Amino acid sequence: MLSHATRTELAALVGLACRAPSVHNTQPWLWRVDGSDEHPVVEVYADTSRRLPATDPAGRNLLVSCGAALHHLRVGAAAHGWVPTVDRLPDVRRGDLLARVSLQRGEVSTTAARDLAAIAARVTDRRRFTSWPVPDSRVEHLAATGSREGATVVPLLDLARRHRTDLLFLRARAQQTGDRRLHEEQRSWVDHGARDGVPAALVPAGGGSRFEDAPPVEDGVEHTDGVLVVGTAHDAPLDHLRAGEALSAVWLHATTDRLSVVPLSQVVEVPETRAALRHEVLDGALHPQLVVRIGWQEIARSTLPRTPRRDVDDVLLG
Repeated sequence: MLSHATRTELAALVGLACRAPSVHNTQPWLWRVDGSDEHPVVEVYADTSRRLPATDPAGRNLLVSCGAALHHLRVGAAAHGWVPTVDRLPDVRRGDLLARVSLQRGEVSTTAARDLAAIAARVTDRRRFTSWPVPDSRVEHLAATGSREGATVVPLLDLARRHRTDLLFLRARAQQTGDRRLHEEQRSWVDHGARDGVPAALVPAGGGSRFEDAPPVEDGVEHTDGVLVVGTAHDAPLDHLRAGEALSAVWLHATTDRLSVVPLSQVVEVPETRAALRHEVLDGALHPQLVVRIGWQEIARSTLPRTPRRDVDDVLLG
């Protein structure tokens, strides 16, 4: 059995994981800690009661959110001297059990201070980026970082592909504009509660980009922005989970580099534009799961208010 001290330590790791971004800040995850002091286990479950039926009928964004939390857990565990071993989708009879993370005592990771600082500082920045260009080398580095997490992160450096992506965003937004159910669902998560959803004061005019309600693309993706597409070879739950882990890796490294991140999901929520993104931008090689904008801000992100989080006790099972 876990001692009280070990259970408290694992609950603190779950708290770090829960700092991850999620669609509309729904925080659609649950956790279980178990095992012994020598071999503790943390399990990640999908909280399907928080799936968004209008925005995310297939639950893809829910799994991407949980994948981001899983990566946050792994990073936080390593920073506290645990070696995590992850078994993803370990039980075909339990579709809501997304991962089982076995922990073993080891050395504190060499990047512990940097990683914990990134988790603490990471925030969805809703302000417009500056016109300062993000160097291609930085975008490529972030893509390589995310691609180590089981997905493929493609940097869009070619102007023609960026322009096609820009047009697809505008097409997706036009198709979603008249969707009453989608807009009602989005509004329902504004001031949803004290521990989840997005406070009205943080929502920009015109709506959001799903992940913690970052701003929509008003006039397309700016030419100075860095643009990444998170893609996977297949389009199954494991791929969606891996895409979330890649998103978290990109975001934490971007935060360390003082870059701001805005994930954009509208273009993959509309089947027509998602198919076009796959074939016209990714040459049919990958299933797009998310598009990510990277940019600079003039003002420090420390001044930004944070979206609320559920208490750890509320997300721990058993």
